[in-house]
Amino acid sequence: MRTVKPKKFLGQHFLTDLDVARRIADTVDSLPDLPVLEVGPGMGVMTQYLMQKPRELKVVELDYESVEYLRRTWPQMEDNIIEDDFLKMHLDRTFDGRQFVLTGNYPYNISSQIFFKMLDNKDLIPCCTGMIQKEVADRICAGPGTKAYGILSVLIQAWYTPEYLFTVEPNVFNPPPKVRSAVIRMTRNATQELPCDEALFRRVVKTTFNQRRKTLRNNIRPLLNELAQTSKNAHFIDRSADFLADPMFNLRPEQLSLDEFIRLTNSISDIL
Repeated sequence: MRTVKPKKFLGQHFLTDLDVARRIADTVDSLPDLPVLEVGPGMGVMTQYLMQKPRELKVVELDYESVEYLRRTWPQMEDNIIEDDFLKMHLDRTFDGRQFVLTGNYPYNISSQIFFKMLDNKDLIPCCTGMIQKEVADRICAGPGTKAYGILSVLIQAWYTPEYLFTVEPNVFNPPPKVRSAVIRMTRNATQELPCDEALFRRVVKTTFNQRRKTLRNNIRPLLNELAQTSKNAHFIDRSADFLADPMFNLRPEQLSLDEFIRLTNSISDIL
């Protein structure tokens, strides 16, 4: 049977090691009662193992050639193959509003976007597993004070507990990527809502890490200037100047814990 040629513009690197594929598929077993959505199945190397599990499975694939291959190879999956762009999907319709486990050998060029979409749908996705670039996995799992700690670390750890499961070498892919890969699992924690303005929290985290070598004072100032334009508080600019005098702003963003980012967000809310 004719195989699918990997497409560079889609970031495709097809996994060829069946043992690795089985191990990734087994990461969804932590929540065995939920349906599974696999992103980017390609030629179905993981799909074949997910199909063996006694649970509902759907796959979403953008590449028309891969979709045709999946339909020919596993005709029993015909009704559960979604030909679409995961980033544009309405996930509340995937399993009629039910929660599901998200998994996949994610395209490395859009993995961060996939996880931001996961965060936007965190009430639907209590668990997300899969394979990504090792560098991104390190960021997601990193703690404060480390070089890898950044936007993904803070935003994901606010809602999920990440686990670094195992490393995958380049030689088990076609074509081999130029980087090492890693398999992770992220499980929803007990947080139901943040004790701060969540939209502002995201802006604070993203803004402060824009230039990680600068201090918080230099990184947060552009955001305060933006907020000044919309603030109804006539004394906002004066208050923000006093606010920035706090010694905390001598720190760099990677030195702040999740709780400290929440406190920083609340401090900004207080002067608005």
